[in-house]
Amino acid sequence: MIRTTTQVESPAPEPRIGVYVCRCGGNISDVIDTEKVAETVKLVPGVRVSKVHSFMCSEPGQAMIAEDIKKEQLNRVVVASCSPFLHELTFRIAVRRGGLNPYLYEHVNIREQGSWAHHGDPEGATAKAIRLVAAAVHRLYHAEPLEQIRLPSHRRALVIGGGIAGLKAAVDLAGRGVGVVLVEREPQLGGRLLGLARSFPTDESGKAQIDRLVGEVRNNPNIEVLTGTVIKSASGFLGNYDITVGPAMATGVADAGTGGSKVKKLSVGAIIVATGHDYYRPGSGEYGFKRYTQVITMPEFIELLAGVSRNGLEWNGQRIRRIGFMHCVGSRQIEGVHQPQADGKVNDYCSRVCCTTVLHQALHARRRFPDLVVFDFHQDIRTYGRLHEDYYRRASEEGIIFFRFHGDDPPVVEDGADGFPIQVRLKDWLTWGEEIVVPLDLLVLAVGMTARENRDLVNLLKLPIGADRFFQEVHPKLRPVETSVNGILLAGTAQAPMTIEETLASASAAASKAACLLAHDSVELEPFKARVDVDKCIGCGLCFPECAYEGALVRTSVEREGTTVTLASVNPGLCVGCGACVPVCPTRAIDLQGWTLSQFEAMVDGLLSAPLPGQPVTSESPSHGQTH
Repeated sequence: MIRTTTQVESPAPEPRIGVYVCRCGGNISDVIDTEKVAETVKLVPGVRVSKVHSFMCSEPGQAMIAEDIKKEQLNRVVVASCSPFLHELTFRIAVRRGGLNPYLYEHVNIREQGSWAHHGDPEGATAKAIRLVAAAVHRLYHAEPLEQIRLPSHRRALVIGGGIAGLKAAVDLAGRGVGVVLVEREPQLGGRLLGLARSFPTDESGKAQIDRLVGEVRNNPNIEVLTGTVIKSASGFLGNYDITVGPAMATGVADAGTGGSKVKKLSVGAIIVATGHDYYRPGSGEYGFKRYTQVITMPEFIELLAGVSRNGLEWNGQRIRRIGFMHCVGSRQIEGVHQPQADGKVNDYCSRVCCTTVLHQALHARRRFPDLVVFDFHQDIRTYGRLHEDYYRRASEEGIIFFRFHGDDPPVVEDGADGFPIQVRLKDWLTWGEEIVVPLDLLVLAVGMTARENRDLVNLLKLPIGADRFFQEVHPKLRPVETSVNGILLAGTAQAPMTIEETLASASAAASKAACLLAHDSVELEPFKARVDVDKCIGCGLCFPECAYEGALVRTSVEREGTTVTLASVNPGLCVGCGACVPVCPTRAIDLQGWTLSQFEAMVDGLLSAPLPGQPVTSESPSHGQTH
């Protein structure tokens, strides 16, 4: 049975509101006079408690709120602190600990919207904070105790992508008792790691790592594998996604027994996107690429190194005596210096793994061929991983020669001399800007990671994309693998450049989150959904064209005075609470739970009537109808 009731019908007592202002360790109080804010909002009708704390999100701060709810019999709470994206859930839990419905709480952002936005105007920032808190207090006069929406759920997950991230996520999910369908568009599992002969920090081959995971996947009865398969259609919501998969257009033969040759319908409760990354492809002439056959990319060099014998390193039949590695090709690009990508933007992000990859491969080549002279051209070297700095130390000890250039004055690759096919010309800032010419037999470009082309998947799943074109998480620290689409999670380099270790950790995190979401036969959704008052609805249908989410608004036939009338109703699983339907309703039959029109109107009154220091209160109590 689906329980979608979210309003608790009971008359509320006169509001007794607690206001809690956070100093945020100086982030707020260095600009805003938090004590003045707390003292002034005591004048707002309904406020019974008003306090300040250095870190309201800390355990002592939360405990203070919970204790005051019980001691002062508070029935509504306002917290003025940082962005609600950071700690709204934190304070809801604190409010619940005090015995109060968590939705009788309002979060006010006086950091990003106050102290940070008006750093040079402390007086104005303080006045603004007072008005924002007063608006929140007025809004709470019309707040209703709400409950989360509970809907039935499929205890099965879809993992999109059969590389190391997808394989790891599938194994972890199945290990937690969740059924998994693993979909891979290529004929075989493994992804880009299959072509990696040696990986840091273990020096183990990529194929060996993939083979272990593939073995676990194949031997687990809870995992269904579909190779040569792509997503054809998708609909639904957390706990209830309907997916259609079918054969990919790629050539090749799918792994035996995968059933990826026909259209198939799936019902899943959560989706993990693990579609991986692409490598940057340099433009013609970029660092001599395509102009000189002796300029190759790092993936090509890794393949070359894996296939040569100890007799010597050769490229196109020529013995390699001197080799150079160029960092940051396709990463950390500078607008106006580098050619923009197809969307007009440069890749200004760091691809993270390239520096350690260069040092790892350079050391490997140097040890296999001791007579090889190795050069390293870099802006900076960012060996940020645990023990990765050792690669830089060992490279220095083994005679690899380093040159440092500025990003806005990159090296130039040109015709060589003295028997060398190419040479690199640069200003070396390790020698205070001296112009250096380095003859080479081969130049390896350390190409960065780029987001894979996933336009169809983006459109089907409504996935958010970041400025770097990778899939965007909700918050890098607090919700690092969740997307803004409830029930869709990210794993591995579909989200950002990552090392193998980070990819495995990301996949495990996504699997853990999905397992938590699907731990029961039902899922809980936030109650901030549209609500239709059937007594006011006249069936005009004006709301339907405004809804951008297919299936969120449903036409329902009812009998009214002997006549069948078609009214609007809400599917709470698909409604995202955007409110687009509310303003077009001529009878105000539609409202948004938790953000009603009455609450908005009361907030405006609160902004306009907010008491300022030294001024009397301008209104007795918030207006716009009776309290609920």
